[in-house]
Amino acid sequence: MLFGGVYAVVVGIGMLAQWGFSLATGRVPELRTEPLAIGFHLMAEVATATVLIVAGAALLTGATWATGVFLAGTGMLIYTVVNSAGYFAQRRQWPMVVVFALLLALAFVSLALVL
Repeated sequence: MLFGGVYAVVVGIGMLAQWGFSLATGRVPELRTEPLAIGFHLMAEVATATVLIVAGAALLTGATWATGVFLAGTGMLIYTVVNSAGYFAQRRQWPMVVVFALLLALAFVSLALVL
């Protein structure tokens, strides 16, 4: 449970930090070109991050309901990681695709360890 809990909390916080930094520095051009699409995408990312943080904290504290929330959060994460990898692959930003591939692999490792 330790790896899954730490992974979920770190990834959730990282997601919020990455989006905060990108928004604060004006690195989200879709706010001008596709405001509705990016708005919905941001809501999904914030929801994913929130569920991951809650699930990770619950796993680390031994809450009885932690596994179910962790499974939901990790499922959300798998979707967003694959979607994000596609975004960066379309722009030929291969190092970012590798980062998302690693996050995906670690998500499966954490699932295996928690289950």
